[in-house]
Amino acid sequence: MTQRVMILATDGFEQVELTGPKKRLEDAGFETVVVSPKEGEIKGWDQTDWGDSVKVDRKLSDVSAGEFDALVLPGGQINPDKLRLEDKAVTIVREFCSSGKPVAAICHGPWLLVEADAVRGKTVTSWPSIRTDLRNAGGNVVDQEVATDGNLITSRKPDDVPAFSDALIAALKQAKVGEPA
Repeated sequence: MTQRVMILATDGFEQVELTGPKKRLEDAGFETVVVSPKEGEIKGWDQTDWGDSVKVDRKLSDVSAGEFDALVLPGGQINPDKLRLEDKAVTIVREFCSSGKPVAAICHGPWLLVEADAVRGKTVTSWPSIRTDLRNAGGNVVDQEVATDGNLITSRKPDDVPAFSDALIAALKQAKVGEPA
């Protein structure tokens, strides 16, 4: 059975931090499902202005962590700031983190990990402006392309998308190997 990856996002996601991992995951044979609090489409942010829209596959209110094998949290300043105000989004992140399934957050995406109280004692990285938030939430913050600690995979910025995606793909392949036959 094909592994399914939830990409949790809303308007204001950093364009390449959603589309880059989505494409790499699909090219590697994984199914991606864009989940958002709203139906229809969500609009990306492309560096300094609004970017392209992405189709929403499922509404946040209609999904559960148990339906998916991993979670991707794209960054962009607007996207995670909006999502951390959504109780269901925070609950989903918390459920993924406690399940042991891979959770991959890039750039400002780790703000959702902070909101879900999932960074305490974990080694993480992020966009520089939220590193204090991660430290204050009990995280061990590093400045590197990818930080993997248990099921958490974090990266800093758009330039890290290839390494970020590769780390998630490796974690999914490892999880598949560990499944009973």
